[in-house]
Amino acid sequence: MRRREFITLIGGATVVWPVMARAQQQPKMLHVGFVGIQRREAPVYTNFLKRMAELGYQEGRNFTFDYIQTPDVEGYESNYRELAARKVDVFLAVGTERALRAALLAAEGKPIAMLAIDFDPVARGYVASLSRPGSSVTGIFVRQLELAAKRVEIAREAFPRATVLGIAFDTISREQRDASAEAARKLGFEPRMIEIKSEQGYAAAFGAMDNAPGQPIILPAGPIFFRDRAVIAQALLERRIPSVAAFQENMEAGALISYGFDLMGLFYDIASYVQQIARGAKPSDMPIEQSPRFYMAVNLKTAASLGVSLSDVFVARANEVRE
Repeated sequence: MRRREFITLIGGATVVWPVMARAQQQPKMLHVGFVGIQRREAPVYTNFLKRMAELGYQEGRNFTFDYIQTPDVEGYESNYRELAARKVDVFLAVGTERALRAALLAAEGKPIAMLAIDFDPVARGYVASLSRPGSSVTGIFVRQLELAAKRVEIAREAFPRATVLGIAFDTISREQRDASAEAARKLGFEPRMIEIKSEQGYAAAFGAMDNAPGQPIILPAGPIFFRDRAVIAQALLERRIPSVAAFQENMEAGALISYGFDLMGLFYDIASYVQQIARGAKPSDMPIEQSPRFYMAVNLKTAASLGVSLSDVFVARANEVRE
């Protein structure tokens, strides 16, 4: 009896062990879906994948980043529906209210990690409060309208004698336009609205500043202003227009000054929300954070090219904030 029992146990072990081994070799895949305007290889997305890897999610092993690129915001709705059909586990919604709205319509209650850059998710009713969202949405919120007004203050400090301030905007940055215009009037600028209607129209749009040589322009936070930053910077340099931009990457591409949040850092930070959700946390109970990092920087090469003289104090302060 004992010998037979011993043989049975060994036989059972030989059957069960390969099954257990296969289970260890094939962990459950986390399927994250995202629709964006940048190319998939953009550094901001790479930073997200880097943080996911640090948190134990290796793309292709136990994690899939299902990304669909859209040329403009009009494609959000259909592309998020496509992601829903692919059965993603967690949706990412970044930037505009239209992205979050499209993700919500497609997700049907599945969790959404958002980067609310162009809107207030509480004021718009997507969450009950920052401390307790009470819905399927959580993530990080940037108070963009305050930053828009702050960029006008920086323009006034950098150009104390300027009388005109160009304010660039597109369909999704109209609230930033309004906040910038209000701040401009308070600081003695004549706000000049410059609407960007297509990526081919930058040079023509900036022509609105031709009769105000040397006067600065504000560039808002928005997907096309980030994506087309090199083209925009070149168009501004050709017209010798100094600019204050939202993204540090705009400054690196040739804009004169940048002041805003750390977009690379936001994509790094949102990965922690995805990880917590994957481990069972409920978005309704996860507090929404506010962006903790802001940077100001000056492109001295652009300043020299434009013949702009900025005070040493201003440049030093910009570098200090950037660090």
